[in-house]
Amino acid sequence: MDPAELTGTVLRTVRSAAVGEFGAPAPARVVVERPRPGGCGDYATNAALQLAHAAGCDPLDVAVLLRDRLAAQPGIAAVTVTGPGFLNITLRADRDPVEDALSAGALYGHGDFLGGNPVRLVADEHPRALVLADSLRRLLPAAGASLVQQGEPGEHAEVVPVRAVASPSDLSLLFSPAALRWAFLRAPARQRPRLTPELLLLREANPLFRIQYAHSRTAALARAAADLRIGALDDAPGAHPRRPVRHTRTDGVLRAAIGELPAVVETAARRRAPDRLARHLDVLAGAFLGAEAAHPALPSGDEEPTAVHRARLRQAAAAGVALRNGLGLLGIRAPEYV
Repeated sequence: MDPAELTGTVLRTVRSAAVGEFGAPAPARVVVERPRPGGCGDYATNAALQLAHAAGCDPLDVAVLLRDRLAAQPGIAAVTVTGPGFLNITLRADRDPVEDALSAGALYGHGDFLGGNPVRLVADEHPRALVLADSLRRLLPAAGASLVQQGEPGEHAEVVPVRAVASPSDLSLLFSPAALRWAFLRAPARQRPRLTPELLLLREANPLFRIQYAHSRTAALARAAADLRIGALDDAPGAHPRRPVRHTRTDGVLRAAIGELPAVVETAARRRAPDRLARHLDVLAGAFLGAEAAHPALPSGDEEPTAVHRARLRQAAAAGVALRNGLGLLGIRAPEYV
């Protein structure tokens, strides 16, 4: 179950309870997000508090009812009530996102979501619209669409006009082509891109630099692991079979961000919105850098490498795959060194 599916499941459950149990107005939307400090599970929602307010009921009573209904839904492993009525949701781990990313490699995030539907892009001549169209030419085939060029047979193709709010032309010359491309794609097409001074900085305050640095860091960890021969330990004489490793909270956040890439690519393609992918890459980079800062993948000093180190190195490699593939779909370089 991806985040969009989970949000839909929560919304349907809340609406059903609002009408059938409480006689309250059904909410138009609910918010499902990562748990905040003090929370648990994969996702959390304040939907019970929202419904309790509309129904004039005790939030904990509403939360318990929603907890039981959500826990019975396919794809949900457990639901816990915390605080005044927050619902913390743990998804069933049917697949391992790290192994999925490593096995798929350059195709991770790709799929046949759009079922070969023919699409013809028609872009304005403004530079931002051309950049947006170029990214869509990468995203749509990655999601299974078939692109039809102007003049080719394709009378049944969906014609997609590509338009975007223009950027201030007097500022564009200050930025590198990559920074300008990032600014064009990071903002939704209907909004003016933010050409801010942080895009000129080679530091983590610059979101593009942060993403490219995170990718280069995954490559550096792979090189260091090869130098230390950590990857060969599983094949050493007398080595034990790989055992399950207990993941920390920061590991869980990173693994979830890796696992969400295919769903994000699908949403970005369906909605013709590369900004969805750009924002997710920022989240993924932050999750990787946070996990690495909290629990380094490499052993320290004379410390012997363990199964935990190997698991985190595989996790870092999977993050590298997801970052590299995502940047490629935006038409931005994923450097090995920064």
